[in-house]
Amino acid sequence: MTSPRSNPHRCHGRQPPLPSLFSPLSHPATLLLVQPHARLRGSPFPLVKSPLRPAPPPCLCPAPPPGPGSALAAGAAGGGTPKGTSGRGGQGLSPPKMVPPEDDERSPAGAGEGSGGFVLLRAPSCGSARKGCDPFAQTQRSKLQHRRARINQQINKEMRMRAGAENLFRATSNHKVKETVALELSYVNSNLQLLKEELEELNSCMDVYQNESESISVPMIPLGLKETKELDLLLPLKDFISEHYGEEGTLFEKEIKEFMELRQAMRTPSRNEAGLELLMEYYNQLYFLDSRFFPPSKSLGVFFHWYDSLTGVPSHQRALAFEKGSVLFNIGALHTQIGARQDRATLPGLNQAIDAFQKAAGAFNYLKENFSNAPSLDMSAASLTMLVQLMLAQVQECVFEKVTLLRAQKDFLTWLQLAQEAARVEDAYSLVHQTMTQAHVKDYVPFSWTTMVQVKSEHFKALSHYFSATALCDCPAASDAELPEHEKAFIQFHVTMPEGPSLRVLLQDPEERRKLGKAHLKKAIMKHEEAMRIHGLCKILRKMDILQEVLSFAHKRSLSKYSEIDHEEDFFETGDAPDILPKTHQKPEIKPPNFSQVKVTDLFHRLGPLSVFSAKNKWYPVRRVHLRRGENGFGFTLRGDSPVLIAGVIPGGCAAEAGLKEGDYIISVNGKDCKWSKHAEVVQLLKSTGEEGVEIGVITLQGSEGPRAAEKKAAAMSSGSGLLKSNKENSRKSLMNSKSASTLLIWNKKSKRSKNSTYSVPFTAVGDNEAMY
Repeated sequence: MTSPRSNPHRCHGRQPPLPSLFSPLSHPATLLLVQPHARLRGSPFPLVKSPLRPAPPPCLCPAPPPGPGSALAAGAAGGGTPKGTSGRGGQGLSPPKMVPPEDDERSPAGAGEGSGGFVLLRAPSCGSARKGCDPFAQTQRSKLQHRRARINQQINKEMRMRAGAENLFRATSNHKVKETVALELSYVNSNLQLLKEELEELNSCMDVYQNESESISVPMIPLGLKETKELDLLLPLKDFISEHYGEEGTLFEKEIKEFMELRQAMRTPSRNEAGLELLMEYYNQLYFLDSRFFPPSKSLGVFFHWYDSLTGVPSHQRALAFEKGSVLFNIGALHTQIGARQDRATLPGLNQAIDAFQKAAGAFNYLKENFSNAPSLDMSAASLTMLVQLMLAQVQECVFEKVTLLRAQKDFLTWLQLAQEAARVEDAYSLVHQTMTQAHVKDYVPFSWTTMVQVKSEHFKALSHYFSATALCDCPAASDAELPEHEKAFIQFHVTMPEGPSLRVLLQDPEERRKLGKAHLKKAIMKHEEAMRIHGLCKILRKMDILQEVLSFAHKRSLSKYSEIDHEEDFFETGDAPDILPKTHQKPEIKPPNFSQVKVTDLFHRLGPLSVFSAKNKWYPVRRVHLRRGENGFGFTLRGDSPVLIAGVIPGGCAAEAGLKEGDYIISVNGKDCKWSKHAEVVQLLKSTGEEGVEIGVITLQGSEGPRAAEKKAAAMSSGSGLLKSNKENSRKSLMNSKSASTLLIWNKKSKRSKNSTYSVPFTAVGDNEAMY
């Protein structure tokens, strides 16, 4: 494929050599001093975000509460909860289940197949063993994704060139330089427009994702995955571990590399359940990463780069919410690809397609409700609303096909049901078309998508009238026993009752039934022709033979039926058939993502329990205390597990003289790591010491309260309970409405205090769960 820069079809003729003034070596500032929202008139793309002024940070709320034992439900810190509650994950989970490779990718003739389509991420004994697609596998879908990635990189390059040229155009006062820059800008904008059209054509390639069965089915609209760049987290995470946790960063290189391998694998998920589990696993690991390495007051200094799914425009942000939102988008996009590839000529295939599209709608809807300040258009509220409506319409289409498949023996009532189901599909696609033609979405959605939705709307409206005519003309007149049931169904069939004889005469007189059926067929033929006309307006849809075949078959069938019931002696004028009332027996359901279905283990488990050893907590340096057992023991009280808390210290005892304090956590005993040790294990280590004593490693959280502070706080809470109660609602509203401009990521996390809290009680109040040593 030739580069757009070498395209001969330019309005300015042959392109001159690129002037040296655009060289990044001679003018490095031209690519940096970019206003984030500036653009020239006629530019088809917004400017790339400047590194000096990043886009507004996103805000993504944590996942719904998962089931027991899930990655987000375990641990002392609590699990993923609805918006406004804690959203951190736990620790100590069982390793994820092994997923066998299932390569369902379709390879072109001569391409290699078999087990070479997957790459093992890591050994089964080392955390996750999920697989991603081999990036070198020559499947049709992988080729399409590679072309999309290459175009994304070209768009990124052209946009950087345009940003620098626009900066120079505004900065220079030299008339000759302005002319040269203006010429270059016209070339760059032309290149961007060509790349945009090429990417739109790739996004319109629906045949690659469809099922290859011999049955004829209307193609579904899938989404391509968002592309991302490789991310090197080795040095930033090692530095953070050394600085924040006081551990040697090189000791955690294995865990960091495992996480980076997992991220690399999720860039190429397989188009099956294993691919979805891979994306879910990475998404769940992001919660642990957020808890461990992303403090609320400091940035890790890592940029997450993602490309727009439809336009290829690059975006980058430091907020981990952007990474989470992009992975969620890919989960929904992969569901659309799985739904599109199902064999909808069979009942299991239809059920799987319905489930996939409903889950895709749930993923996009969850993203829309919990993600704000989207840096890319595909994750904006308007685009996500359109995608949700599109997925629900495709679910409704599958429901119609399911009813058609199940109703093998068709009588009068069955034909009416099919007509109303088809009208419901037409109504759903009409709503999607209205959403796609809105101002914020119209120029963003590919033209082939808008045309396809409009074609389907007209096609299913034609089918609804065809089924109505079939019910009236092919089925016998209602008998006296069937008449009440037929009347009840027919009253609820049309939006407005047809003019003419009474309902009883209409249902029992064959001639009246033929007249109304002829009117329905006339309208069906008109809608079929309109669908074929709209289909012919789109170059990409004209290349889809299966869609052309479906439209032609339905049109010919209606013409044939019309010729059967049309009599030469018909001198009456065929009236206008009333519209059919949409009705369905199965409404589409929006299924939110089930994050608990994939169990993961915290890769950085060795850092310690998340309840204490997290990015939000700060502690003083580790203190090594040497204790000798006195007459009254060591002189302190222990409480809790993982890590064990010093709940009280006897004044004048061995522990007090050595410098131990209430609220200290024991992290080691005689050099043995005790961060994850249970209460009984620590006690056993202490009891096993001899006359030489024991060396204890302890840490103290910054901001922990002593007994006096706790008593003062309790008194203040008691005296001010009435004021707190009266201002409870106002306080909640104030917290909900206040948004700090400096906060990069808001998770609406509440500070949870477990039973093992560092906020100690007076030593005299020793509880049942405490023990004195």
